[in-house]
Amino acid sequence: MNHHAPERPADLVARLRATFATGRTKPVEWRTGQLRRLRAMLTERGADLATALRADLGKSSTEAYRTEIDFTVREIDHTLDHLAQWLRPEPAPVPAHLGADARAWTQYDPLGVVLVIAPWNYPAQLLLAPMVGALASGNAVVAKPSELAPATSAALAELIPAYLDTDAVAVVEGGVPETTALLAERFDHIFYTGNGTVGRVVMRAAAEHLTPVTLELGGKSPVFVDRDTDLDVVADRLARGKFLNAGQTCVAPDYVLADPETAAALERALVRAVEALFGTDPQASPEYGRIVNERHFDRLSGLLDSGRVAVGGASDRTAKYIAPTVLADVDPKSPVMQEEIFGPILPLVTVSGLDEAIAFINDRDKPLALYVFSESEETRARIAAETSSGGLGHGLPLAHLTVSDLPFGGVGESGTGSYHGRYSIETFSHRKAVLEKPLG
Repeated sequence: MNHHAPERPADLVARLRATFATGRTKPVEWRTGQLRRLRAMLTERGADLATALRADLGKSSTEAYRTEIDFTVREIDHTLDHLAQWLRPEPAPVPAHLGADARAWTQYDPLGVVLVIAPWNYPAQLLLAPMVGALASGNAVVAKPSELAPATSAALAELIPAYLDTDAVAVVEGGVPETTALLAERFDHIFYTGNGTVGRVVMRAAAEHLTPVTLELGGKSPVFVDRDTDLDVVADRLARGKFLNAGQTCVAPDYVLADPETAAALERALVRAVEALFGTDPQASPEYGRIVNERHFDRLSGLLDSGRVAVGGASDRTAKYIAPTVLADVDPKSPVMQEEIFGPILPLVTVSGLDEAIAFINDRDKPLALYVFSESEETRARIAAETSSGGLGHGLPLAHLTVSDLPFGGVGESGTGSYHGRYSIETFSHRKAVLEKPLG
C-alpha cells in the first residue's frame, strides 16, 4: 500500500467491511491467531513501546511494562485460555407449550467493523486491551491511537500492521480532524476512552448511524479513610495509587475524605510515604513520570494553591514536572475540587464522619472508582449499599483493574458499558437468541 497518502476513512471502512463480509474474521482460529500475533508484538517489540512511553510521559521502563505491556499480555493470555468456553452456545429452557422437541440457546455473533479510540495517559494499554476483546469476538478493527502521545502513536502505527491482518485491522493516526472524519462513518460499535466532553461528541456521531457505544470516562474518584486504620499502610497505598503515571490515571484516587483528626494524622503519614517512594527530590527519581504537555501542566499548576501544601508543590514547566503534592485543609468549593484532577495533586477534605462522607459522594457525579480504607465491616457494607460507582476498592486503589474476571467500566457520568475478560466478549459481540422446532 502507498504510505504517502493515507486511505480515506470511507475507503478504509469499506475495505474492512468487505473483509468482514467474506467471513474471514469469524473462525476461532483467526481470532486466536491474531491474539497470538498481538502477544508476539508486545513481547518482541515491548522495548520499542517502553521507549515511546518514556518519550511521551516520562514513564520508567518498570512502569511501562507493569501498567501497559505486561498488563495487555496478561489480558491476552486470560482470553486465549477461556475463549472457547466463553463462545460456547448457552442453552435456554423452553416453555412446555412449544413441545418437548423444541430447543433454544444463545450464541455470540461478531458485530462487524469496530472503532477503538484511545486516550494519551496509558496510550498502549488503552488501545490494545479493548482490541483484544474486539479481535477475540471476531471483528474487524479500526484503531485510533492518541495524538497527544505522539511517540507511542507512531510506534503502534508501525507495529500493528507489521503483526496483525492488515485486511481486517487498520490504524488511523491524527488529531481532531481525523477523528471527526472517522466518526462520520458507520461502525458497528465504537469504544471510546477519555473525557465526558469528547464522550458526548462520540455518542452524538454514533447516534446518526444507531451505532452502540462503550464510553470509558473518568471523574473524581473519592477515597474515604476511616478512623482507627493503620495510616502508614493507607498512606503508602494511596501514594502509590495516586502518583503512578504522575497522577494521570482515570481511576486514581482523586481526593480524600476523613474526619479532622484522621486527616491531620494521614497528612503526616503521606509526607513520609511520598519521601519513601520518590526521595526528597522526586524530580530526580527515575520512577516518577511527567505531565503529558504544557496545556495540562498549566491547568494543574493553577490548582496548586487550592489548599495548604503538606508536601510537594514544586513545578518546572520546561520539564513538565509537577511534584507529588498533598494539599491539606481543602475547601470543597476550591478549584481543585471542581473537576477531575488527572495529575499528581491529592486534596484532603474533612468531613464529620461516615454519614457526611456518603452524602458528599452522593451529591456529586457517580465516580469511576471509589476507595475505602476501613477496618469496620459495617462501614464497608454501608458504603457498598449507599453509594454508586463504576468500581469499589476496599484497602487498595487501582487493583480492581488488574482482575481480568471483573468488568471494568463506569456508571452515569463516568461512562457506560464495561470490558476485560469475558465482559469484552459481551461488549464486542451480539448475543443472538435462537429457537429451533423440528418440522416433523
